[in-house]
Amino acid sequence: MKKLLFDLFPLILFFIAFRMFDLYVATGVTMAAVAVQIIWLKIRQRTIEAMHWINLAIIMVFGGATLLFQNDAFIKWKPTVLYWIFAGVLLGSRLFLQRNLMQKLMGAQVSLPTAIWDKLNYSWVLFFIASGALNLYIAFSGQFTEEQWVSFKAFGLLGLLVVFAIGQSIWLSKHIKTPAANDDHV
Repeated sequence: MKKLLFDLFPLILFFIAFRMFDLYVATGVTMAAVAVQIIWLKIRQRTIEAMHWINLAIIMVFGGATLLFQNDAFIKWKPTVLYWIFAGVLLGSRLFLQRNLMQKLMGAQVSLPTAIWDKLNYSWVLFFIASGALNLYIAFSGQFTEEQWVSFKAFGLLGLLVVFAIGQSIWLSKHIKTPAANDDHV
């Protein structure tokens, strides 16, 4: 639970800063929060996951461009770029390196046939692509306000992720290999 809150820390601060001030202050607060996360992990000598580095790079580039040019389009692109990078990494590692990152991530806890690992990997690729596209629609279609986009970014994308992960867990439960039951009991 602590790790989840730690990972959500910049997003929570973004939402609070937006509500109290505006998108530009929220962007700066998020940039600082992500940098503090990395510094905290380094000080505590904890592992800094690739996701943390990718998020740091993207928020600094897109957040920096937002603040420098005073143009909110950059920060609105950030979730899409992040999700599409995740999709590209999952897809690229499978197609070009013959490595299934979902299997590498979860393989110690779950035993699945290769075909199921591939379906799991590709389903996450599709989820990240679709989520990125949905973010663009909400951010730029003109059908939603900035406040609605911020709420979607803070809660909608996270909610979609949770619902998708639960759906994946239910689907995976049908494919998990379990050891044969011991019939030696009396």
